[in-house]
Amino acid sequence: MTKEELKKYLLELGVSTNVEVFENLLKDTLTTNEKFNLTAIKDEDSFRELMVYDSLLPLSFFNFDDKKVLDVGTGAGYPGLPLAVSSKGEFTLLDSTKKKIDHINEYVKSNDIKNVVGVNARAEDFVKTHREEFDIVIARAVSSLNILLELCLPLVKVGGVFIAMKGAKGNEEIEQSKRALACLDAEIVEIQEATLPISREKRINIVIKKKSSTNKKYPREYKDIVNKPL
Repeated sequence: MTKEELKKYLLELGVSTNVEVFENLLKDTLTTNEKFNLTAIKDEDSFRELMVYDSLLPLSFFNFDDKKVLDVGTGAGYPGLPLAVSSKGEFTLLDSTKKKIDHINEYVKSNDIKNVVGVNARAEDFVKTHREEFDIVIARAVSSLNILLELCLPLVKVGGVFIAMKGAKGNEEIEQSKRALACLDAEIVEIQEATLPISREKRINIVIKKKSSTNKKYPREYKDIVNKPL
């Protein structure tokens, strides 16, 4: 995806942010990637589509303005950074790798981005002091849906949503997550199915509403979540 194509496709999504903002983010991420691993995607055209455009797909069906948002497993800052510079939400970007969070915090400081803070922690530890704090929790390409539900829903306010950004197997993961949804008293309220314009890769973004306060026994220890998912 070229720079001009990115601009065109973002306008189709309803994103009017100056494309130069994303070009700056692209160059910074790929330059830093030469020093230590931030992302496996190193080609500029692929980066525009698979990291920037893909991260912004939720803006076509969900409003992040004036919301408190948590990006779990943000990695190099995706989808959190593109969403933050395209909305008026207050974003916390969470990752367990300190180098990645240090890079994000340095980037937002040097570019005077006021609505983003990076935090170095695991979700199951972060929840101990931030339980049911966020209007929206989002995760992209992190783990299977049934595992993510237990990690992320305890961080969501009652009535808030968790957005799971998935690939082509998203519908299969929904089927495998019915018990987790019931245990955590949450329901799927919207599913966005999209095809990336250049690569034609499938995307399934799942919006899950939290109906009641999460039982304090969740999340369990990570090893228990992974070894025996809900």
